[in-house]
Amino acid sequence: MSEPVKAMVRDVPEVHHLLEVEAAGERILSRSLSELYDTLRDFFVVRNSDGELMGVGAIHVCWEELAEIRSLVVKEPYRRRGIGRALVNACLAEAPKLGIKRVFVLTYETGFFRKFGFLEVEKSVLPHKIWSDCLKCVKFPDCDETAMILEL
Repeated sequence: MSEPVKAMVRDVPEVHHLLEVEAAGERILSRSLSELYDTLRDFFVVRNSDGELMGVGAIHVCWEELAEIRSLVVKEPYRRRGIGRALVNACLAEAPKLGIKRVFVLTYETGFFRKFGFLEVEKSVLPHKIWSDCLKCVKFPDCDETAMILEL
């Protein structure tokens, strides 16, 4: 397996497609092409030796010393091979370089994130600024994801 690398402009169309497939199943938020280009520096990608995109994930700065791991997707045939773990590790390694002290996720995969030390928290402890993304969600205001946070 290749290691995660920072996404490049040429990755955006494939990343967009992968995220849209997952968003259609209401497992993640949809991201427009414009938003992906705007936040390109947040993203890591993993490709196989043939250049196929296997997974993607992002760390997005939300507030002072707070970031979110989001848009974490591994293509179905490549799941359970450590790609998701490698993407999260890449995001967590980037956090201190950005001055981040706390990282959160909104997820259905609590067991996966517990392995990294994330703990469940009430959504109300997160700053209101992060809810701007939630307004775009088909499940708003009845979010059924679990908020988890990791103190670095």
